[in-house]
Amino acid sequence: MISLTELWLPILLSAVFVFIASSILHMVIPIHKNDFKKLPGEGKILETMLSQGIQPDTYMFPGADSMKELGTPEMIEKYKRGPVGFLTVVPSGPPGIGKNLVQWFFYTILIGVFVAYGTAVGLDRGANYLTVFRLAGTIAIAVHVIGGMPESIWKGQKWAITLKFSFDGLIYGLLTGGTFGWLWPALDSAV
Repeated sequence: MISLTELWLPILLSAVFVFIASSILHMVIPIHKNDFKKLPGEGKILETMLSQGIQPDTYMFPGADSMKELGTPEMIEKYKRGPVGFLTVVPSGPPGIGKNLVQWFFYTILIGVFVAYGTAVGLDRGANYLTVFRLAGTIAIAVHVIGGMPESIWKGQKWAITLKFSFDGLIYGLLTGGTFGWLWPALDSAV
């Protein structure tokens, strides 16, 4: 059996490669340029939110206090009238991109740990590149792609946006699979 400590290098390097690829996909290639739109009447909406003391959290509107209330004629009418949606409010201030990038990097390391575990359980030392690539890539693609789909299923995110992030996830998974295949422990490297 291969231990996770033997796979520290593919875990770390795959995270670095995914981090670089995500930077290219989000800053150089304009694939995500139009993912978010500006609210019409933003000034008035922001003033109203400030006056209501809206705090960082995730909100649903129209909102109900219970599942029972969701079925009342009044709530049904609110849903028909609209608008209907979800709103995520983050703390005020300039975007904390540094903090987000650090969290993203640790997230990619966490994915690498799960890929390492799955491949270590499923493959033997000395497995060939293509076999490791196939299993590691499949696990990584599944994590990167499938994890974002509930945004469209439950929160109404446009499927076009989810599919763009799925494309990103495909790239990340292929990079992760390639890294694990490249650095997979050989038969003579038992620890």
